[in-house]
Amino acid sequence: MPSPTPLFDPGVTDLVERDRRRVWHPYAPMPATTDAVPVLGASGTRLHLADGRQVVDGMSSWWAAIHGYRHPVLDGAIRDQLDRMAHVMFGGLTHPPAIEVCEALVDLAPRGLEHVFLADSGSVSIEVAIKMAIQYWSGRGRPDRRRLLTVRSGYHGDTLGAMSVCDPENGMHHLFADVMPQQIFAAPPTPAFDQPFTSSHVAELDDLLLAHRGEVAAVILEPVVQGAGGMRFYSPDYLAAVRSLCDEHDVLLIADEIATGFGRTGTMWGCDHAGIAPDIMCVGKALTGGYMTMAATLCTPEVAEGVSAAESGALMHGPTFMGNPLGCAVASASIRLLTSHSWSDTVAAIEESLRSGLTPLQGAPGVTDVRVLGAIGVVEMDDSIPMDVAQQVLLDRGVWLRPFGRLLYTMPPYVCSEPDLDAITAAMTAVVERVGERSARPAD
Repeated sequence: MPSPTPLFDPGVTDLVERDRRRVWHPYAPMPATTDAVPVLGASGTRLHLADGRQVVDGMSSWWAAIHGYRHPVLDGAIRDQLDRMAHVMFGGLTHPPAIEVCEALVDLAPRGLEHVFLADSGSVSIEVAIKMAIQYWSGRGRPDRRRLLTVRSGYHGDTLGAMSVCDPENGMHHLFADVMPQQIFAAPPTPAFDQPFTSSHVAELDDLLLAHRGEVAAVILEPVVQGAGGMRFYSPDYLAAVRSLCDEHDVLLIADEIATGFGRTGTMWGCDHAGIAPDIMCVGKALTGGYMTMAATLCTPEVAEGVSAAESGALMHGPTFMGNPLGCAVASASIRLLTSHSWSDTVAAIEESLRSGLTPLQGAPGVTDVRVLGAIGVVEMDDSIPMDVAQQVLLDRGVWLRPFGRLLYTMPPYVCSEPDLDAITAAMTAVVERVGERSARPAD
């Protein structure tokens, strides 16, 4: 890993002001009510801030940078490909990096997923999956099967089709309810990851599949971990039962592995916890090791045949930057890097450290729950966490995290050292203590 070079910009105040004037950040108003933190560089697990500080990135850049920053293997893959070509259209053309990454994904994926459609982002891969499911049924002579069945507390992205299968009430997209396709929702998955499962836990989903037979194209869910919808961990037996119900009712199963894939939950795919394979699977985020925006939608030969038999004769989707050679090259390198060592032991060690550091917060004032699975650690609070307070506490302790709602969580890079993980859990503890102190103060 390259040695970090100290970086400092004496014009940091000017950077913040320029950003405030022109840049619209995600899930933020314009102008922003809180200032963004300028970053000048990154290496290993550290972000180099413009004020000269270095902080541990406990978010892996929204769960993507699993190998950390400036990894020589990934840097080299980008540079080597850049010497050949940065981009070429994918309509009617192909190139070695695209072929290689598709082959690598099929080799790594659950059984039966043999075809790969490359997309721009996770949200777009969900759009592609939905189109695949609808066109599949059209190709089988059932164009009436156009709706999706999913579970509440889910999150699948911010584009229109993806929003339609996110939680319709407690998610981020209720403002657009009138313009989105109307899907069918069951209760959130239960029981929790390590709790006993019975068939009663999927009874409602079974009833909905029966009640809407003839119109459901697919069931879509996040395997084992619901991410941005609440960081909820649920039983692998629930997932296995959903697979069985899809088979029984003759509907497709779409697995959104965008956040759970590439080892994040302790197995390569969330589906592996249940020993099942979906009909369609979406991957993204860690696909390129956080270097480029790229995602993919995988499917079985049966799905591909159904889509191709539809009136259109083709999957009706084609992003301009589909199969971008730079993205494909670094994705292949990231997959090789991940599988070249015992990644599962690495993730297990992270899980142990997070569990050791966060379990003492169980029962602390203001804490509802503490849960850890793989390289994911979550502290759920009683009330929403004040972002400004949390951010200051975290940065003062040399850690970057981005809480949301009542959730303080970490999904660190797999290259985190024990001191890095200790710093992350200590900073999370400090946030809990500070929030608890504020809550305990008498009202004015």
